[in-house]
Amino acid sequence: MKEFLFTDRDFKEIATLVYNACGIVLGEHKREMVYSRIARRIRERKLTDFSTYLAYLNSHKDEEFDAFINALTTNLTSFFRESHHFDYLKKQLVPALLVQNKESRRVRIWSAGCSTGEEPYSLAMALNELFPSNWDVKILATDLDSNVLKKAHTGVYSAANVNGLDDALLKRWFLKSKDGESYKVKPKLQQLISFKRLNLLQEWPMKGPFDLILCRNVVIYFDKDTKDLLFKRYAKILAPHGHLFLGHSETMGKEHTEFKNLGKTMYQKAADARSV
Repeated sequence: MKEFLFTDRDFKEIATLVYNACGIVLGEHKREMVYSRIARRIRERKLTDFSTYLAYLNSHKDEEFDAFINALTTNLTSFFRESHHFDYLKKQLVPALLVQNKESRRVRIWSAGCSTGEEPYSLAMALNELFPSNWDVKILATDLDSNVLKKAHTGVYSAANVNGLDDALLKRWFLKSKDGESYKVKPKLQQLISFKRLNLLQEWPMKGPFDLILCRNVVIYFDKDTKDLLFKRYAKILAPHGHLFLGHSETMGKEHTEFKNLGKTMYQKAADARSV
């Protein structure tokens, strides 16, 4: 028997709230996940059941809604995840940008759904090696979850988090704690990244254009209409010939003529696609 009463009506109300707020689809297969994560909020608020919690949420949105959304977002990541993207970055994308952007010497990259920061820090490590020091290279890292953004901004990771990173990278870009249990990203690397909270379905304050957008393992949670809208918005804010990288289980339909498929979840803005 479960600790808290959790009805079909409760689940449907939670699913509707989450979809309306950020486009995430919570299907029936997510029911147990929803129960376990919201049960923590019920205990935290010292309430009695899901119905009471939802009434509390409705009357205390300023205080509770961010925590509600944070509880239901999934954040799994690691350094240099999906290595083929970084191989392409090194061998194809950066050499092209060194030519295309040689006059401005400016490069802008957006990590959309940056989670706890491993993705943007991996990008920063790679780009620092690939671009001359007199280039203006910046990474915007955004996420819906304010909790993971705090961790990302702090840049402190456990020894397990950095396990697998090359020793030379660890030595160059991280400060090891005295007890050897944690590693902190050095300020020089952090200076390349701006961490911001952003709901992808709301207005975007940045104007672009971006040379590369990474939206990996994010759109998998959206329905087709939301995905289609997002892909169109990405195309508009990308620079001419800009790139979009998706996650390993995500694809874009052929109807999106704004992009050409490069394979391995990598897409390039079509030559005739419009920018902002």
